Amino acid sequence: MKKVIIIGGGAAGYFTAINAKENNPELDITILEKGKDVLQKVKISGGGRCNVTHACFIPKDLTEFYPRGKKELLGPFHQFMTGDTFEWFENRGVPLKIEDDNRVFPEANTSQAIIDCFQNAVDNLGIKVLTNCGVNSVSQQDNKWVINTKEQVFEADKLVIAAGSSKKVWELCQTLDHAVVEPVPSLFTFNINDKRLVDLLGTSVPNATVTISGTKLEASGPLLITHWGMSGPAVLKLSAFGARILADKNYQYNVEVNWLSRPTDKVLNVLLNLKKKEPRKTAILKSPFAEVSKRLWERFVLAAGISATQNWADLNNNQLEGLANQLTKGVFNANGRTTFKDEFVTAGGIDLKEINFKRFESKKHENLFFVGEVLNIDAVTGGFNFQNAWTSGFICANALAED
Repeated sequence: MKKVIIIGGGAAGYFTAINAKENNPELDITILEKGKDVLQKVKISGGGRCNVTHACFIPKDLTEFYPRGKKELLGPFHQFMTGDTFEWFENRGVPLKIEDDNRVFPEANTSQAIIDCFQNAVDNLGIKVLTNCGVNSVSQQDNKWVINTKEQVFEADKLVIAAGSSKKVWELCQTLDHAVVEPVPSLFTFNINDKRLVDLLGTSVPNATVTISGTKLEASGPLLITHWGMSGPAVLKLSAFGARILADKNYQYNVEVNWLSRPTDKVLNVLLNLKKKEPRKTAILKSPFAEVSKRLWERFVLAAGISATQNWADLNNNQLEGLANQLTKGVFNANGRTTFKDEFVTAGGIDLKEINFKRFESKKHENLFFVGEVLNIDAVTGGFNFQNAWTSGFICANALAED
């Protein structure tokens, strides 16, 4: 009976174990988890509902959501992707639903549905799960993997590393001659202290365009004002695609926001027309743009040097241009970052050049596999990081079961 050890009791580790055992019941599989609890990221994902995947069903389109791993995941996504994820969970009594923003959740609306599905599977299949079992060292002896933990020593014919963004495990991988791309944070919100945003916690716009001054980084989508600055899909996407550039800037940079995602000249025309049509109305009282709330509009009006009592007729061209610029070219100074909820994601991990993506196997060592976030693969928010876990776990499981 071939022995398989999986380091890491998270989404990728469980998915690999379950699929491998289902495909080859002869395998003896043990999951080693350093913490006291398993599946912690599954538990907290999506506000405790578990954002299982994203409703994008074309492999090439799906790869566009991965700042790192885009090229490498194209082949794997042709083997197992979103539709397969739906079928996999539904076959095991966990139907999924697509929400308006295309995020996918269990119909039960709780991450416990996914956790119970996994736990029932490992129990029924006889997969051993050992908690409080951190790995101290890994070595190869006589074609076997030797895994040292604090409590005991394990031997395995095949070793799967599924420990996520773990510095200790990356260091372990380096002892096996694998290169690790230095991790930096991804998926974070921008810390901005600006009087235009003070006390506007929870205010959002549906489609802003956000750029980082002096770079080619740009993203569009909903933008949310928080008590520490800016968040929302547009900012999170920018933080993911710009993870390395923003780290190099030590998280100090200027953010340019087009709150309307419209050209400045078109916005200026709207303001000029208002001056003609409603000359006697006070400019600050009502936003002509439905997507900009009254309070946010007031901040932009004042920032453009317009007083709270001025009518549209009183505004000169400089003031109107200033207001158009506030709406379409507002510059905000970011200084620092804040983790998005509890979903800490890093850009970095095992160098992708060293992996055979037909099996998710090391090119340096036979029978050594890497799945999930331990690799230098990460995605924007919305279920994509879990889809990487399912896809890599499924393909790795097939390789484990075949041999």
